[in-house]
Amino acid sequence: MNKALSIFTGLAIGFLAFGSSFAADIKLNGAGASFPYPVYSAWAYEYNRVSGVKLNYQSIGSGGGIRQIVNRTVDFGASDAPLKPEGLKKDNLIQFPAVIGGVVLVVNIPGVKAGELRLDSNVLCKIYLGEINYWDDEKIKRLNPGKVLPHKEITVVHRSDGSGTTAIFTDYLSGASSDWKEKVGAGTSVKWPVGIGGKGNEGVTNYVKRVEYSIGYVEFAYAKENNLSYTLLKNSAGNFVKPSFESFKEAAGSADFDPKKDFYLWLNNAPGKNAWPIAGATFILLAKEKKESNINVVKFYDWAFKKGDQTAERLIYVPLPVSLKNKIRAYWKSHDIY
Repeated sequence: MNKALSIFTGLAIGFLAFGSSFAADIKLNGAGASFPYPVYSAWAYEYNRVSGVKLNYQSIGSGGGIRQIVNRTVDFGASDAPLKPEGLKKDNLIQFPAVIGGVVLVVNIPGVKAGELRLDSNVLCKIYLGEINYWDDEKIKRLNPGKVLPHKEITVVHRSDGSGTTAIFTDYLSGASSDWKEKVGAGTSVKWPVGIGGKGNEGVTNYVKRVEYSIGYVEFAYAKENNLSYTLLKNSAGNFVKPSFESFKEAAGSADFDPKKDFYLWLNNAPGKNAWPIAGATFILLAKEKKESNINVVKFYDWAFKKGDQTAERLIYVPLPVSLKNKIRAYWKSHDIY
């Protein structure tokens, strides 16, 4: 685990931000998505060296982040599930994307290493619906010719909290399967047909690490940092692809974020020969009336947009393109916070 992430492993962490001699007196509180937690932690650790604003971020899941900013108990919320413009208007909020990442499937099958197991959306839906119960099911074997898979019961792991990672994952499943869409649907919280729940990407990661023959979904940085065995996935072009910076970047390449729609956009099943099929942006939510704290939050993300791309790439997140960063700065300016 890199130095930045090893320091920030609790739920609440002290960060430092943009600075002048009195910056240390400024304190900001944020809460929400665990999906971007590794990159936000690393950015803030680096930002420490040039500033003094203290920022406390709680990795409580997107649902909690949305609730807290709606209730005005934090200075900013973070969610991987973008809010629709009408929802933002109702709660007097604005939102903008911060970085793009990928959701990956991780398994704990003795003898199966990262990238050795192939899955597709049909099999995933059936596993999470409880219709495929063993790893040597014929549908899984057909995707993995020549590979010996154990006759062991699959333990399904999902999120127990309101989660943007869940929203991205279930949006992907709903787009791939009418059966899933009708029986379960998509959202930050759904009624899971089977499985055990873990809180945050951290909770799902820990369950999969501990429970043999399990499967779960997490943001890729958690899989990498914890040496979990990720699977290959069949994408919309019909190719089995590996989760990587390159495959996430190809998925992000089709994105057309519109500031007139408050950047509302999903990225699942993006076109592209090597595009990763489960990808999404993570978003920051601000209350329109909190001008003073908004300016300080925006200073942090503006710094990250200028100086944080290399760190994001190291953690396998895709930085926003310059054109989108400039759209976001214009959006901030239109709301008098830049």
